[in-house]
Amino acid sequence: MEEGRQLEMKLLLKVNIVLVIVFLIGLAVSYGVARRLLLDNARLEIQGNARIMMESAMAVRKYTTSQIKPLLDTQMRYQFLPQSVPSYSATEYFNNLRANFPEYAYKEATLNPTNPRDRAVDWEVDVVNHFREEAAAKELIGERESATGKTLYLARPLRIVEPECLVCHSSVDAAPQTMIDHYGNANGFGWQLKDVIGAQIVSVPYDVPLKRANAALKSFVYLLVGLFLFLFVIVNILLVTLVVRPVRKLGAIADQVSLGTMDAPEFPTQGSDEIAALGRSFNRMRRSLVEALKLLQ
Repeated sequence: MEEGRQLEMKLLLKVNIVLVIVFLIGLAVSYGVARRLLLDNARLEIQGNARIMMESAMAVRKYTTSQIKPLLDTQMRYQFLPQSVPSYSATEYFNNLRANFPEYAYKEATLNPTNPRDRAVDWEVDVVNHFREEAAAKELIGERESATGKTLYLARPLRIVEPECLVCHSSVDAAPQTMIDHYGNANGFGWQLKDVIGAQIVSVPYDVPLKRANAALKSFVYLLVGLFLFLFVIVNILLVTLVVRPVRKLGAIADQVSLGTMDAPEFPTQGSDEIAALGRSFNRMRRSLVEALKLLQ
């Protein structure tokens, strides 16, 4: 009986060690793959949000140019109205949005702006210079650390493609007097056709998508652990019921026979699995042994 318990412990221990090792390896691989996929999806989501913001800015600029500016042209002869400027309208639109979502930002960063608030600073200068040096570049995506945490930025070049823009920005002499009265004559001039004068930059925080990705990753890990524990218990129950107990019972009968107890009960052999086949073989061997002993006597 003691040997049967030792067999049970040894066999279960070996199987459980193998199960734990396989589970840990599978968990590590699954965690790595799931983490990479979730982070990639988070980045794609952030980039998608950034592109929606960029297209929103383009829509506001287009609306201002096609519908707002014509209505203000007459008043512009007497007073400069920044609401007629597409870049001003887009910036104001996103400034209102930031009242509820301060982590999101939009800026038309310009090296020599008419409006001082649009002046490119720090890393924005590098973005603008990238487009000035790479004439074929249409978009730039990068990451940076901000006051609110890790942020993704998406930028597109601001290029002078319409000659009408040079009416206000080519020289002080050509600019409307109302604009000079409003902004002064120190900035926003000397622009040339097809020059890259700045960049549209939208900034989107990583915080929310990454939190969702991490929450999903934790749920996935908990699910794997729970599934393993369930399977671990089931495998142990099946192992004890179908293998360990029959083998232990067979060992007990073999011990009795080896000690000379020939009237020991036969091993039950229901079924057609390997344990039942082993039991039938043992029973045949036991019967043969009994007949051999009878012949010797």
